[in-house]
Amino acid sequence: MGDVIGREIIAFMESPAFDLAFEPAYGRAVPVAPGVERITAENPGPFTFYGTNSYIVGASSVAVIDPGPEDEAHYRALMAALAGREVTHIFVSHTHRDHSPLARRLQSATGAVTVGQGPHRPARPLRDGESNPFSESSDLAFVPDIALSDGQTLSGDGWSLTSVATPGHTANHAAFALEGRDILFSGDHVMAWSTSIVAPPDGSMADYMASLERLMERQDGLLLPGHGGPVTQPAAFLQGLKAHRLGRERAILERIRAGDRGISEMVKAIYRDTDPKLHGAAALSVLAHIEDLVERGEIAADGPPSLAATYRLL
Repeated sequence: MGDVIGREIIAFMESPAFDLAFEPAYGRAVPVAPGVERITAENPGPFTFYGTNSYIVGASSVAVIDPGPEDEAHYRALMAALAGREVTHIFVSHTHRDHSPLARRLQSATGAVTVGQGPHRPARPLRDGESNPFSESSDLAFVPDIALSDGQTLSGDGWSLTSVATPGHTANHAAFALEGRDILFSGDHVMAWSTSIVAPPDGSMADYMASLERLMERQDGLLLPGHGGPVTQPAAFLQGLKAHRLGRERAILERIRAGDRGISEMVKAIYRDTDPKLHGAAALSVLAHIEDLVERGEIAADGPPSLAATYRLL
């Protein structure tokens, strides 16, 4: 993903009480819960906050969750933290290049099996004339040894992790529940520092909202995300995320009701206090909402939903 697009997306996101306080402690393992350590890769950026969090779960025999980008310093930090311990499994929440590429090198060094929901895939096929602004961010080479289905559990020495399918940010996104501990590793689906990017065709707003509802029903006590610090009050935070997305949806419907027909018109009104240079990124978020609204029969398009299509209420 380009830095320009990244800065744009971060700039227009409104906050449902995000927590920006975070100490990355680069290069060392930090205990975040009993039997859980976090090592943050030094790959800060507009999409990654201070960097990607890798988690080590277990004691003498462990699993690694989200090994991170192909980065020499992060690889050395992981190997130092893992010294003297057997690594049996490498879990990957989704196949963006800041989460999965180091799995190959870590597997080669440890002999662990890789685990994920499946190879990278978009939420829907590209339409005629459409390009994917995030294609360069996808790790198309990652294919897990074990394609963990929703609800399937793998266990090791003192730990059991269950896959919780959470598509939306990407089609193959999964969170991992640490059984008996009330902890969910939430990847990029829910983060304390920012909303998750949902941009077609990689992302789907309908999938994202359904996944959000699913996490609300679970009532986990602690969320450990792929970037930034923990979400310590998940129930309230998830409700805030839902309210934020529904507020954006209402704003889009109000603009169509007021006579706007194209996404560019809606963005100019909805983001009137935002630098126009950032409107291109805002349009991707609006498109994600519009695809969902069209699918639900709330609005109609003059063709397949796109940045160039026109829309009307039904």
